Amino acid sequence: MLVLVAPGQGAQTPGFLTPWLELPGAADRIGMWSDAIGLDLAHYGTQADADAIRDTAVAQPLLVAAGILSAAALSDITPDAVAGHSVGEITAAAFAGVLDDTAALTLVRKRGLAMAEAAAITETGMSALLGGDPETTVPHLEKLGLTPANVNGAGQIVAAGTLEQLAALEADKPEGVRRVVPLKVAGAFHTHHMAPAVDALAQAAEALTPAEPKVAYVSNKDGQTVATGAEVLSRLVGQVANPVRWDLCMETFKELGVTALVEVCPGGTLTGLAKRGLPGVRTLALKTPDDLDAARELIAEASTSAAAAAGA
Repeated sequence: MLVLVAPGQGAQTPGFLTPWLELPGAADRIGMWSDAIGLDLAHYGTQADADAIRDTAVAQPLLVAAGILSAAALSDITPDAVAGHSVGEITAAAFAGVLDDTAALTLVRKRGLAMAEAAAITETGMSALLGGDPETTVPHLEKLGLTPANVNGAGQIVAAGTLEQLAALEADKPEGVRRVVPLKVAGAFHTHHMAPAVDALAQAAEALTPAEPKVAYVSNKDGQTVATGAEVLSRLVGQVANPVRWDLCMETFKELGVTALVEVCPGGTLTGLAKRGLPGVRTLALKTPDDLDAARELIAEASTSAAAAAGA
């Protein structure tokens, strides 16, 4: 059983889109999406520096475009389930057929702009905590006024709040936490600091007509599968100010019997979590088109193994 997953903000790196534009038709699709949303995706994905693509209003549509483009290169393969981390949920909604590609890019462009505007109100950020126990870490964060914005499982929680609160965390780490790593994001996403963006996104969503998911759609709000397109869209609106529970998504993957996990471009973050949190599940990150053949081989091997196990 295959789950296709999409990473969230912070996964982007300068020039990461360059090799993907060499695929047949890819440059034309990126050009069409760029015109639709008023943002030069090819420029930002191939020429812009790290600071330019750190901008929330740029990073989010760039990630969704890259995810959809790389998944399209595996169009001969249909996943059994899809999920996305943070903004990756919009990418996953496109995988599931809930939103068409242009609608997904239009929504994420408005999401990025609204979240960038909300982030400008107060200087905020996010830091990843490596190690520790959630039962100890979460109360400690709340004591410092921070929000556990991403509970990722596999020994990782991301804290979000003001820069002063994050500085206090550096000086006062929770018991068992080995490192506190500042993330390359421009605000305290998935916290109350993003509340102004929820209203803007809700207005944008009213113009969309979602379809029903064609495959199992696992929501990072609570790790549950969502049966209707309307509910998927509603969750996409609310999640900008709610914590991401990727740990619960991985629990659902286990319950679904997932045997292979492929992370679309720019892959790496979620496969890293899966290697620690989903032992026995084969994983692969799509970083460049050179990874496509390996992805097909992994999926074929996982399907053969699952069929053999079922026959036994």
